[in-house]
Amino acid sequence: MRLKMQHAPYIANKISIDLGNSPHTEILVPIANIAQVALEYLQSNIQKEQAIEEKVREILEERSDEIEDFNMDERELFRMCKRQIANEQNFYLAWEERCSDLSHQILSALHAYIKINASETIIKNIIFKAINEYSKIYDKAEEAVIEKLKKYKRKLTYGTEEYEIVFSKLYEEELRKRGLL
Repeated sequence: MRLKMQHAPYIANKISIDLGNSPHTEILVPIANIAQVALEYLQSNIQKEQAIEEKVREILEERSDEIEDFNMDERELFRMCKRQIANEQNFYLAWEERCSDLSHQILSALHAYIKINASETIIKNIIFKAINEYSKIYDKAEEAVIEKLKKYKRKLTYGTEEYEIVFSKLYEEELRKRGLL
């Protein structure tokens, strides 16, 4: 799964809830502060990926004539260029590595906010699991919302402001049902 900016607050919230419920941590600040720190790191990570993608788009745009002349697969070129630039910037694209790195960064930033009563690896794994579980729950929640929208009393056009508002409302309801809000 690719992290999206609109997911960041939900993931940060899940991280703070999971750390708050863990017997291995003692929360020293309001839980919202923990969510805010996690949110900042998540947003930064997502912005780095977006910057990499923008750089790739610029490169491909500069070379669009060559790509067209040689009938190259643009999506494959995009993936290859993205991988190359990500490697140059020490940015992990593989899901497991990315979540692990992000978990480590968040944990490092939270030392003043939580007291750890176990190995740091256990706490890092709690953060990792929160990110990973959210991605799985997100997929299921999004599917449920799409099904609800198909049965909605009036037809909403995908991409319209009204659609986005209704989608967000139903999505938040679905996340509440699943214990993420």
